[in-house]
Amino acid sequence: MQQCLLVSESGACVPLADGRAVILGRGPETGVVDKKSILFIVTFELASRCSRILCTYVMFCHGEYTEKFHLTIFAFLIFIQASKRPQSDQEDPQEKRRRTDEDEAERLAEEKLRQLQAMAEEASGAGTGSDRHPQRHTSSTACPQSHWQQIGNMMIYTAAGVTGSSKVRIAGFDIDGCIITTKSGKVFATSPDDWRILFPEIQPRLASLLQKGYKVVFFTNQMGISRGKLRPEDFKCKVEDILRTLQLPVQVFVASGPGIYRKPVKGMWEHLTEKANGGVVVDKSQSLYVGDAAGRPVNWAPGKKKKDFSCSDRLFALNIGLPFHTPEEFFLGWKSAPFSLPPFDPRKWDSNARLFDPPSASLTSVKQEVIVAVGYPASGKSTFFHTHIVPKGYVYVNRDTLGSWQSCVSACERALKEGRSVAVDNTNPDPESRKRYIDVSQSLGVSCRCFNFSASLEQAKHNNRFREMAPSTTKHLPILNKLSLHRKKFVAPSLSEGFSEILQVHFVPKFTDQQSEALFRQFSEG
Repeated sequence: MQQCLLVSESGACVPLADGRAVILGRGPETGVVDKKSILFIVTFELASRCSRILCTYVMFCHGEYTEKFHLTIFAFLIFIQASKRPQSDQEDPQEKRRRTDEDEAERLAEEKLRQLQAMAEEASGAGTGSDRHPQRHTSSTACPQSHWQQIGNMMIYTAAGVTGSSKVRIAGFDIDGCIITTKSGKVFATSPDDWRILFPEIQPRLASLLQKGYKVVFFTNQMGISRGKLRPEDFKCKVEDILRTLQLPVQVFVASGPGIYRKPVKGMWEHLTEKANGGVVVDKSQSLYVGDAAGRPVNWAPGKKKKDFSCSDRLFALNIGLPFHTPEEFFLGWKSAPFSLPPFDPRKWDSNARLFDPPSASLTSVKQEVIVAVGYPASGKSTFFHTHIVPKGYVYVNRDTLGSWQSCVSACERALKEGRSVAVDNTNPDPESRKRYIDVSQSLGVSCRCFNFSASLEQAKHNNRFREMAPSTTKHLPILNKLSLHRKKFVAPSLSEGFSEILQVHFVPKFTDQQSEALFRQFSEG
């Protein structure tokens, strides 16, 4: 019987079975207990002669795989045989020759063992100098074991074998509607196992990308987790089942709630390139992204009657600067389908645009007055007033701080009686809400102007998402319901209501740092 053994200098032996990966490190097999010891991953193919084993040496530092190199270990075969029978004078000549051959084979094996021990001693002596350092390869370290990580509203799964070249190319994919679809045929999965691979072409295409040196990464939004509709444990199992079906090493990023990690904002991509790629530089010019949320209209292709539910995947690629493809284009070779982008494009917003119209108007007055704001929540009213109006001595009146419109009217009246001007920072969408302040000002003989903040609903939604993501000490109340209510009740202000003047105030973003501007200029919703 043939057996292959890996033998240490201390005499510890580890059997190497045919075709089975063996992980060597601290444990009873090796007798190693030192926590600084290295980890070997060995794959051995049994042969009829001495073979070489390629070992991957992985060093750990604070839970991260920091470096890797390859060692070549010479393996040898030992012939294990039954105990020798006592020799007999009447032993058959043929049996005697067979026994002699076995003895010779055993002698050769022992000689090979002595040679290997000598080689080990020589290698050990050569490596004791001060310049004994492992050779670094330009490739990143392959992940030896699959694992999950949790970072805020983001989960990351790195499958065993995920690695990158010296300058890795990323092939990014959405999951739902791109890699998988539901078995039930429904839009949303009815259970964690309600899924199947979308196209048979997917697995071989992904395998081909890996062979070409791409790192395959999945990026998915799963808001149901933060809303309590999807258990994170169930989704983790689903991801692992998908990769087990594909049988490919893939890294998966999951945005489980709102914020900078949710597509189309590029937080997941930035975390990948800066902190989750083993220090390997990503070649963005050679990378790509594929997803089904592409902004395609109704009847975008024969048999495709429904429009895309959003444009978030296309916008994700646009934010990053990656070539974009739909699953049909990338896996099936279909022609590009028509699409449309959202009406609000944050990339085009001019920080040097005119602040208000008409340009001949004055923002403040030397005479006592009331300024009534009109505009969506998150349209820039508060920032504008605190920047341009309040520093001029105006009393600031705001329902979020005072609690009710009645308190706002009382505060306005009190300030006017004290001889001060007032700035009312509320949404005031209709004539009824504005009339309260017009009546107070007229009763005290003070003029009342209107500042109509012209930001659209899409602009206000974007501003709200931006201020939720940007670091700030200011806390804002939830406004989604207020946005819809304002749109429903809005009536454009007019001079006939009693205003002496109406200014159109434009949203002109100003930033304190480059990071804030870069975040603002990303598409934040599809």
